[in-house]
Amino acid sequence: MIAVAHRAGNSLAELRAALDAGVDLVEADVRLFRDALEVRHCRAIGRHLFWDGWDVNRRRSLAVPELADVLAAAGGDPRLMLDLKGPGLSVAPRVAGLLRRAAPGVPVTVCTKQWRMLDAFDDDQHVRRVFSASDPMQLARLMTRLRQAERPAYGVSIRLRLLTRQVVAELLRRGTLVMVWPVDTEAALARATRLGVSGVISKNLDVLRRVLAAR
Repeated sequence: MIAVAHRAGNSLAELRAALDAGVDLVEADVRLFRDALEVRHCRAIGRHLFWDGWDVNRRRSLAVPELADVLAAAGGDPRLMLDLKGPGLSVAPRVAGLLRRAAPGVPVTVCTKQWRMLDAFDDDQHVRRVFSASDPMQLARLMTRLRQAERPAYGVSIRLRLLTRQVVAELLRRGTLVMVWPVDTEAALARATRLGVSGVISKNLDVLRRVLAAR
């Protein structure tokens, strides 16, 4: 089972801590805002505010790195997983272009719920593409897509509560890496283990250390 540090790449300090802990992948959320590739999970409300769940913060009060900063901090480490956020699709070609300039040939994983974004990386053989699904309808569409595909996808990232052992088994038979989220508690880790998934995505570094220690 691989260990993925959920959102750790959104902070340069947490990125370094996760890499030093030995996780297999570090996720970073990438958004295009006013011509800049910003690394953050929270959504922008106009020019000056960020919204994340119930919290609203002023932009000036938060440190938001750009993707170029994250790539520089990673220093060519191949363990980045970039989760591309919408609503528009234009973030994908911008990320692809930056990767070709700033980290040419460096293996990287790209994940998104908007699967058309992955087409921007068709010419980049070192980019591992991951299809994400967060609701039942999206999972059903994803299963249909994978059944019709000529070749297996590198991986999928699926909300834990959506999965059954039968679905996981089918995905694994197709040669697809199955990662689940959120796995932030021992109970969630136990469920993911029972399902037989091949990776967990967690904000809890202690949970990820337990995964690493069990291998």
